[in-house]
Amino acid sequence: MGSITVGIAGITGKFARCVVGHLLKQPNITIKGYCRDSKKLPPGLLASERITITQGQSDDNGALRTFARGSDVVVCCYLGDHKLMVDGQKALIDACEAEAVPRYVASDYSLDFTKLEFGQLPAKDPMKHIQAYLKTKKVQGVHVLIGIFMETFFSSLLGVWNADQASFSYWGSGEEMWESTTYDNAAQFVAAVTQDPTAVGVQRFLGDRKNIRQIAAAFEEEYKVKPWLNYLGSLEELKTHMEKVKNLDPSKFMAWIPLFYQYYCNNGQTYLTPDVDSTQYPEIPRLTFNQFFRRVPQESLTNAAWSVGSNVPH
Repeated sequence: MGSITVGIAGITGKFARCVVGHLLKQPNITIKGYCRDSKKLPPGLLASERITITQGQSDDNGALRTFARGSDVVVCCYLGDHKLMVDGQKALIDACEAEAVPRYVASDYSLDFTKLEFGQLPAKDPMKHIQAYLKTKKVQGVHVLIGIFMETFFSSLLGVWNADQASFSYWGSGEEMWESTTYDNAAQFVAAVTQDPTAVGVQRFLGDRKNIRQIAAAFEEEYKVKPWLNYLGSLEELKTHMEKVKNLDPSKFMAWIPLFYQYYCNNGQTYLTPDVDSTQYPEIPRLTFNQFFRRVPQESLTNAAWSVGSNVPH
């Protein structure tokens, strides 16, 4: 395989660091990074002869074109507000088109937002805007879908796992599936996609698929602790509740968006399966909940998301 230049926008982010870690395992790959402040990168990455950093804002067209120039593919790892995720990505896509970059990996890495209507899960509206925008461009869009990050599933933000009570709270029958992939496993997939010029359009990858009862059973099997299952109500009751909380004060985003995530992760609308090709890139292992538990101490589950990206060179 010949040499490949991969551009990574938002290279200081934790998911970007995971992708970089896997790309650096391939001797034929060089990396162009884009960020506002290169000092946020680990010294090991800053010192790498295979990484070139361009600093600039999300709307700095000159810096964006300098960054994109010469890249075989650009991977966006932006994470921020609506303006960054829409306007920022559009500016980056425009730079890619101006510099004849063949492919652009959008900052998606989520449940299947293509099956959502605008406004249903507001945090995913930018992804729909960007998918439509890419269809008007010469650069080919790539959309990586992985379900929900496994580390996020256990974070206090989602409200499913309670470390103090060793409990899982759930809405619905308990048979609804959670489709989930770890950050690092998803990064392995993205790294493979960057090296595959045929990988365009929607690319689906999934680590594991279990309902809350199966997750609890895996938890007990690995940690030898039986968790408590806390039933909160039906999915219909969740929908009523989440809309009520949002309508009370839409500005309190973190009060209602976790509820919307729970609903759309579980109501069947955004599942990746059965469209996941489990034979794609067979060299990449699919990390299950059981394997995740073996790697993460029980007391570290809630904060697992914060340590993502710490395995890259420092």
